[in-house]
Amino acid sequence: MILHRRYSSSFLLCCCLLARVPGQAQKSVSELTLVYDYSVIPNGDDKKAEMQNATHTVYIKGNKSRSEMVSPLFNSTTIFDGNTGFGVILKEVSGQKLLIRMNPDNWADRNRMYDGIVFKNSAETKEIAGYKCVKAIGQTKTGAVITVFYTREIVPENRQYDPPFRNLDGLPLEYELSSGNVRIRYRIARINLNPVPVSKFDVPSASSGYREMSYEDSKKMNMN
Repeated sequence: MILHRRYSSSFLLCCCLLARVPGQAQKSVSELTLVYDYSVIPNGDDKKAEMQNATHTVYIKGNKSRSEMVSPLFNSTTIFDGNTGFGVILKEVSGQKLLIRMNPDNWADRNRMYDGIVFKNSAETKEIAGYKCVKAIGQTKTGAVITVFYTREIVPENRQYDPPFRNLDGLPLEYELSSGNVRIRYRIARINLNPVPVSKFDVPSASSGYREMSYEDSKKMNMN
């Protein structure tokens, strides 16, 4: 009888603890599409935002990811395969179409500025797109500050899809990168949990009009 009471008490305690955190359940997802509104804002002037019509779209399917930036000035796409460590950058600027291939070392070099970021949570929270978000702040080795509101209610299984947030315990729904005299702001516009087509991760063929450039040359021209 004493043993039975102990098990009953433990069961009731677990039920009480679960009842206290109804909104904290995490949903781990392997496929996801995120669409952000993107803007560049001079520091101290929230009313003057450049490239307000730009969008940043992220597709995740397993360990593969595709990140697209579409603006009136340029289009840029990055495709990364976390299984192999290889990636591709596609750029369209002033009528030119460039294809830049990256091996694992190139990928690591391109994203080295985000190594070692530690995000510290604040007490500030707000709801974004129906999800409860926590505010956190991190800083890169170069001194750039990243302020992010993220939710723990959706967590991508692929943690490599966006290098700045590899160590973030959740999904960023709104964030700003502040460096020098400007801030780059991303605000979630749409979240889609439907399957992502495999074709999103196809690399254009040589006959598609892209001119191939090495990663080293792209760095010299500041094109990566």
